[in-house]
Amino acid sequence: MPPRSTRSVAPIDDDDYPAYTMGRAAEMLGTTPAFLRALGEHRLITPLRSEGGHRRYSRYQLRVAGRARELVDQGTPIEAACRIVILEDQLEEAQRINDQLRAQDGPAHPTTSTPTTASP
Repeated sequence: MPPRSTRSVAPIDDDDYPAYTMGRAAEMLGTTPAFLRALGEHRLITPLRSEGGHRRYSRYQLRVAGRARELVDQGTPIEAACRIVILEDQLEEAQRINDQLRAQDGPAHPTTSTPTTASP
């Protein structure tokens, strides 16, 4: 998954800032660099690259990778785990958008319609 936003935030506060090397990310997740590469191959996460070409991961990407690891640890094949995480993320985003739209529209007012009868 590509970075989610382009907002201007200090790197320390930015969940999308690619602060972690592959080795550090794998260590934090208790997994291997090969697992992180596999997530990239399945297009779950797309790490940014440093000037030297090394993969760099954000906190958001680590959360996504952590969720995939939970599923894989429960016996889910990595391909399926990646798809599940993508769908969960899409659902969360759709729910967030729905909540925003509902907030803009204000409280819902049920419409009551009275059936009309035709005159003979």
